[in-house]
Amino acid sequence: MERIGIYGGTFNPPHIGHIQAAKQAIPALGLSRLILIPTGVSPHKEIPEHSPTPRQRLDMLRIAAADCPGLEVSDMELNREGPSYTWETVAQMKARFPHDELVLLMGSDMLLSFDQWKRPEEILSRASLAVFFRGGKGESAAVAVKKAQLEGAGAKITLVENNVIDISSTQLRRLLAFHCADPFLPAGVGDYIRANDLYDVNADWKNLPMEELEQVVVRLLNPNRVAHVLGCRDTAVALAKRWGADVTDAARAGLLHDITKALDGPLQLTVCSEYGKLLSEFSRKYPRTLHALTGALVAERIFGENEAVVSAICCHTTGKADMNTLETILYVADYMEPNRSFPGVEKLRELAYTDLTAALKLGLEMTLEHLKDQGSEVSPESREALAWLNLNP
Repeated sequence: MERIGIYGGTFNPPHIGHIQAAKQAIPALGLSRLILIPTGVSPHKEIPEHSPTPRQRLDMLRIAAADCPGLEVSDMELNREGPSYTWETVAQMKARFPHDELVLLMGSDMLLSFDQWKRPEEILSRASLAVFFRGGKGESAAVAVKKAQLEGAGAKITLVENNVIDISSTQLRRLLAFHCADPFLPAGVGDYIRANDLYDVNADWKNLPMEELEQVVVRLLNPNRVAHVLGCRDTAVALAKRWGADVTDAARAGLLHDITKALDGPLQLTVCSEYGKLLSEFSRKYPRTLHALTGALVAERIFGENEAVVSAICCHTTGKADMNTLETILYVADYMEPNRSFPGVEKLRELAYTDLTAALKLGLEMTLEHLKDQGSEVSPESREALAWLNLNP
């Protein structure tokens, strides 16, 4: 009797985290083989627009799994009509391997929602579960509770320590658009993506008209960031009209200022590395502050923005000494656009239209006070910006 693993997902695209996890699972679970199955029509999440076809995802997965002993790729879900329900896949696998033991692999997030799946009891009657598990803050307790609950109903569950590169396909799609994804792609997958013009890797986004720029930016943002970015754009335009700055530059800077905000700290460092940008000690220590710098790099290299827009984006988080009007406008607009709500924001909004420099100074002072209350270190650029304003009232 063999022990056969089943590992499904959209694989949109497959990345080295998928392959590393699969290769680790084979010895950890004593599998004779592990079958990777790309989803045809996902019942759990909508496959984003502009995604490859199911067959292209299959092709990429086959390239990613090539030369990996024990890994196989199946197109069974792509050959079925309708949603790709796991219970049907497990039933089909059991019919194919009636005398073997099946192990269904999943992430901890999938385990937590497992009892909401279609026919979970039929899955458990044919397969045990293996859960990729990091044991991060908050994850351990939730997984332990759900594991105990399902085991009480007769499930067999094994936790598999997941010491692999932590990246999601969603984040990887952003890195592909920014031309920074190669460190996370299995050999040959990047070449396939470029040859087939997938994930915007060959898109020409330089100097896009405003409406098209907005469409692209919105697609690359986290959904919960869209309202803020559009609010910042509109506020920057209004302030540009009030203070005589270039309205088009203000709008484009507002749209692009958070273009890399969705990337976590390690991925911010990846963008800097791929673009050959040397970092200060503070930036390496606090990479989550880097989205202004990486946003400026992307604005320049991917979107072809001019020096004024790039400079404004680069300092919109920390500020800097001797900021020009557009730089000041973006900093203030980011701080007080209509979706912001915090003590003092109304005073900041009033100053923004009566004394722009005073609004900048107030924003910097509030930022420094907030960081002090959190026990966080203040960037040298913010200190220099406030010191310059105090010397040049």
